[in-house]
Amino acid sequence: AKMQKYLLYNAVEPEELSTLRELSTMEICKVWSGMSRHIYKQLLQKRAVEIGVGTFAVVPAHATVAEGKVLPVERPMFILSKPLKMFYNLESDEIKIPDETPVVQPDFEEIAANTHFRHEIVEQCVQETLLCFAGALRDNKEVEFSFR
Repeated sequence: AKMQKYLLYNAVEPEELSTLRELSTMEICKVWSGMSRHIYKQLLQKRAVEIGVGTFAVVPAHATVAEGKVLPVERPMFILSKPLKMFYNLESDEIKIPDETPVVQPDFEEIAANTHFRHEIVEQCVQETLLCFAGALRDNKEVEFSFR
């Protein structure tokens, strides 16, 4: 049900973004870099992290090296959730998360402890950013999210 709130029939209203409005750009970036580190740690431990609009996971892939040799590699990816793709009419390759990979939710308590923000602030900031992301998808805007 968590993902439901990102399927927008209407534009995002400013009052739905109260936390983002109170935080500076610097603070929002701090929260997301804490989030990014947290996701990275989970991926290293062979876990996938589901964030409402999709899931970060390490998936098997193939890399072509010299002389056309193909090597099996693992690559970190963001996989958009199916209902979201259908709802916004988006195209992307079908990527399957390996069955043995446990899928977890972000641990906002831990991220908060590492970023020195209150846990509610971290959770709200992340959810409101994702709401903006969904709003951009809804309005067919270009979106660029960069994660280290």
